[in-house]
Amino acid sequence: MVRVCGIDPGTGSWDFIGLENGKVVLDTSIPTKNIVSNPSLVIDVIKSMGDLDLVVAPSGYGLPLTRIDELDEKKSFLLTLKREEDRKLIGLSEVIKLLINEKIKGYFIPGVKHLPTVPKFRKVGKIDMGTSDKLCSVALALYEESRRLQKEYGEISFILVEMGSGFTAVMGVKDGQIVDAVGGAEGGIGFLACGGLDAEVAYLLGKFNKDLIYTGGATYIAGYDGLSPEEFEIMAARGDERFKLAWEALLESTVKDVAAISVSVGGTPQILLSGKLSRIVRIQKELKTRLSSFADVRGVEGFAQIAKEAAQGAALIADGLAGGSNKNLVDSLKIREATGTVLDYIYFKEIEELRERLEV
Repeated sequence: MVRVCGIDPGTGSWDFIGLENGKVVLDTSIPTKNIVSNPSLVIDVIKSMGDLDLVVAPSGYGLPLTRIDELDEKKSFLLTLKREEDRKLIGLSEVIKLLINEKIKGYFIPGVKHLPTVPKFRKVGKIDMGTSDKLCSVALALYEESRRLQKEYGEISFILVEMGSGFTAVMGVKDGQIVDAVGGAEGGIGFLACGGLDAEVAYLLGKFNKDLIYTGGATYIAGYDGLSPEEFEIMAARGDERFKLAWEALLESTVKDVAAISVSVGGTPQILLSGKLSRIVRIQKELKTRLSSFADVRGVEGFAQIAKEAAQGAALIADGLAGGSNKNLVDSLKIREATGTVLDYIYFKEIEELRERLEV
């Protein structure tokens, strides 16, 4: 019997999926604000499953496959990339400490940049090529496509558009492996996040704190920083000029990222949509219309009733790492072969000095 749990630390909610021999035995979600105020809720959910073989822990920017009990201060920094002045921001760091203190068995997993299937030249100057949760979303999409098409993982190629409630990311899969990606902090704007910034904008902003990464997106363009995706959809349909501006910026930047990744995949065999925003009816319809000129477009359905795609993918990866029926999925994505750090292939003196201090 293989019992595992996968966790997705989302912007809006933390989602959990438990599997027992591949069958769903836990499917739940907790608002992120509740986790921020009480991080021990994560431990409570994990322990509610009883004895587990393995947990795929929330892994931020990712690490080469690392046991929870192997995490040290250096690796923790590489997961969160929080400077000293930003450590007051409560969330992932506190949960990581609890996982270690409670001796939870499991792993921190890679982000896209760590994967050997992404050529080195595509990693130059980038950190966020898709955080660990985006890798998990790809795992679910690959799992689902294999079953839908009745094909082996190595026969499947697609582009996944992951539109979360904070960030948008686009990942390219060729022959069952991720070959390129545009992460949420690198590419087009997200619902909350600014995405990749013009370097001159970054310069004028001056000191760039962590919380700025989570601002400047569609809701900020519209003039409402507390808007829900459902409210955004309604307001955009009414034709207000700022909402129209936000709508067009969000959607077109996503389409442009798909076009960019299609170069790396060698075409656009299939486009898949996942994430909370992709389930908003008008957004999904508009994306399908705009992306249909590239390829067929469909939404990832998943196998859970509550938890989002990334949590489902995390559970599949956990099952594979524990020797369950999804071992071939983990092997196809080369998760065990992940290496390096998110600071590699960045050629600024300041980052090189940081690598020297960290001895990585």
